[in-house]
Amino acid sequence: MTKELGVGILGCGNISTTYFSLSPLFKGIRVLACADLNPAAAEAKAKEYGVKAQTVEELLANSEIDLIVNLTIPDAHFPVSKAILEAGKHVYSEKPLTVTLEEGKQLQALAKSKGLAVGCAPDTFLGGAHQLARAYIDGGGVGRITSGTCHVMSPGMEMWHPNPGFFFLNGGGPILDLGPYYIANLINFLGPVKRVAALTSMANKTRTVTSEPLNGTIIPVETPTNIHALLEFAEGATITLSASWDVWSHRHANMELYGTEGSLYVPDPNFFGGVVEASGRNKDIQPLKDWDHPFGKANQDHPNGPRANYRTAGLADMAVALIEGRDIRCSIDRALHGVDVMTSILKSGAEGNFVATTTTCTKPAALGIEEALALLA
Repeated sequence: MTKELGVGILGCGNISTTYFSLSPLFKGIRVLACADLNPAAAEAKAKEYGVKAQTVEELLANSEIDLIVNLTIPDAHFPVSKAILEAGKHVYSEKPLTVTLEEGKQLQALAKSKGLAVGCAPDTFLGGAHQLARAYIDGGGVGRITSGTCHVMSPGMEMWHPNPGFFFLNGGGPILDLGPYYIANLINFLGPVKRVAALTSMANKTRTVTSEPLNGTIIPVETPTNIHALLEFAEGATITLSASWDVWSHRHANMELYGTEGSLYVPDPNFFGGVVEASGRNKDIQPLKDWDHPFGKANQDHPNGPRANYRTAGLADMAVALIEGRDIRCSIDRALHGVDVMTSILKSGAEGNFVATTTTCTKPAALGIEEALALLA
């Protein structure tokens, strides 16, 4: 039985650096080649990380490649992932899986017909902080979760991203871009969503880029940039989710979950680490005792201090799951349900009605300390 899968990276933009640099941390995967519509971008990454630069067609036909990571822009995720499956290779996609539910269902059916697997980011819910919160919930620490709030709000992407235009087109926006982190974490804690309702808007029809190299460029806004949603979970919990790129500052916590026996305060699902706090009925909020989870340990320096970054953990878990014949934690079923939730939120905002989801999924298996260590090289 093979012990690792040959991996190709399709799309050599900003996010590819994360996959190239962090993949050596993990078992089960070896990046062998990369491709991009811009050959110079592929050549640069190939030279930097010691892999082979190929055309897209060559990568799809490469017999050494078992699994291709799709790092194209969101609107291209469906056609690119479809082409990868049609080439007979497994797919791991950056989020979102697709920008419509119908496209996601097509990928699911195609993968099943070919006996192939599709995985999808985000994998941050596998982080030490979020798995600590999961263990606390599973252990009954706050009783049964009945409600909660989630907030991910900022002034927008055009102030720091080198090429932010696609974030504001159809298929972008804060729900499809940032929502996956929050919804994947909520599925990790609570399982599938039953129905949603939302109010959506946009503050401006155009945005002015202030980052380099496009400083001063005017970009159109085609998707809501301010979303306030209600999520009703099959287990009964009701969660408020606010996602906006029209907020200059706020004091909302990223995620709070309220149970019958207490409350749980979860750090930003966009990251692997952070402090998890909880209270009981005494209302005394205290940090949970930290545990020695490998995906919660700081491994990178950032302006705001050391940070844990283990992106690619989901890709490694997928590869090892395929080798071992077990469930993939970042599976297409969960990613597809996430797309269902997000597109239903946008549909509700456009139509003014509650929208029931048409897909479901299970919670992923928890990733404890021993399971996480087993993924590390």
